Amino acid sequence: MASIAFGLQRIKDDPLGVLGREGIERVCRELGVDWRERQLDPATTVGLFIQQVLHGNVPCSEVRHLAAAAPGGGGGGRSFTPQAYCDARARLPLAVYQDLLGAVNDCLMPQARRDEHLWRGHRTFHVDGSTFSMPDTPELREAFGTASGQQPGCGFPVAHLLVLFSAATGLLVDAWASPLRTGDLAETPEAHLHLDAGDVLIGDDTFSGYPHLAGLVGQGLHGLFPVHHLRIVSFEKGRPHNAEGGKHPVKGRPTSRWVKSLGKEDQLVEYVKPGSGPAWMTRAAYDALPASITVRELRRTVVRPGLGKVTITLVTTLLDPKEYPAEELLELRLRRWDVETNIGHLKTTMKMDVLHCRTEQGVRKELAVFTLVYNLVRAVMLEAARRQEVPVSRVSFADAYHWLRHARPGDVLPPLIVNPHRPDRIEPRCKKRRPKQYDLMNKPRATLRKLLKKQRKKA
Repeated sequence: MASIAFGLQRIKDDPLGVLGREGIERVCRELGVDWRERQLDPATTVGLFIQQVLHGNVPCSEVRHLAAAAPGGGGGGRSFTPQAYCDARARLPLAVYQDLLGAVNDCLMPQARRDEHLWRGHRTFHVDGSTFSMPDTPELREAFGTASGQQPGCGFPVAHLLVLFSAATGLLVDAWASPLRTGDLAETPEAHLHLDAGDVLIGDDTFSGYPHLAGLVGQGLHGLFPVHHLRIVSFEKGRPHNAEGGKHPVKGRPTSRWVKSLGKEDQLVEYVKPGSGPAWMTRAAYDALPASITVRELRRTVVRPGLGKVTITLVTTLLDPKEYPAEELLELRLRRWDVETNIGHLKTTMKMDVLHCRTEQGVRKELAVFTLVYNLVRAVMLEAARRQEVPVSRVSFADAYHWLRHARPGDVLPPLIVNPHRPDRIEPRCKKRRPKQYDLMNKPRATLRKLLKKQRKKA
């Protein structure tokens, strides 16, 4: 599995996915998983799980029909109940799904190192937070929590989701599910483990605080973020500043110390370590951070169709203005919105906005398989981009997803739809078709049943 072409051949030749039966069973043996020869052995179970997600995360009751239609080895000719399939998924430890995801990513992630996917010699990554919902069970409410202000039984558990994407290829490096009220920064130490020295992490202003920037610098990584909305920025040369945590601060003065001007609204400044650390970082890790770091601040105004003039103030650890021109940093930052499109592919196209499992372990397994399938779709897109000689960002995710869903052994990858280049496209987030006018559930179900019974008696 040294190339995408090989990975695609495995997808086409083996409906169990890019690893195949031997690879799945090898992972199970390495993790000490024992199994008997039965209708739903580990390889068949994983293969059906992948097909289930590929077909829009259909209910488990529908999977037996997918198995009946699958070509050799993928469940064809097998007969089982929905409960048997759920039990088979539950028997496989979470580590199996995670190791399989790791094997797929090991096959695909080297693509991010290809010259055409580097920015000035650096790999670039997008990090962002989102959420997803799941069934209303006591275990999931306890594990992830629910939105505030809801009566018991009227809402659903919601998980916080942190995602890390390769900016150039769109591959999903990893995803972390946490309780709803977890901040985006809580899982960033885990995200940093996927990065190598010199990699550039791009996100929103949540990630531009001192602890995160200092952590990146300490690991030889780089960051590019909007300046936090509470931080004061001034480009006045030699300007005074307030001491971090000092008494009697002067209103309107920044806490950063001016170091050097690099051009118009482009400067080096020193950020000083605050007196106390954030909740997401241990005291020992915070104490290990340096007393100060030098970063670069720059500000540019751009004209965006439909928005007019927009002023963006950035902070970055890429300090050399010749090696990293301000305009190129701005353009790199503007492409961060690709992460919103990628999350939309996951949650809307693939229907990951609502997961179906009723246990915490089940939800985490489901998330791992969604991530695996998403990257298989990305593998198809990368191969189509190579063959059709277009940027991978132009290849239709939905078309690649639909082809992978229906591909059979021996199928040749056809030319996929290439989306037009629309860098400033703006579309309203609304639906034309009206939903059915059902009342929202604002009382527990048992209470509503009693009200219905009273209404029927009166009638």
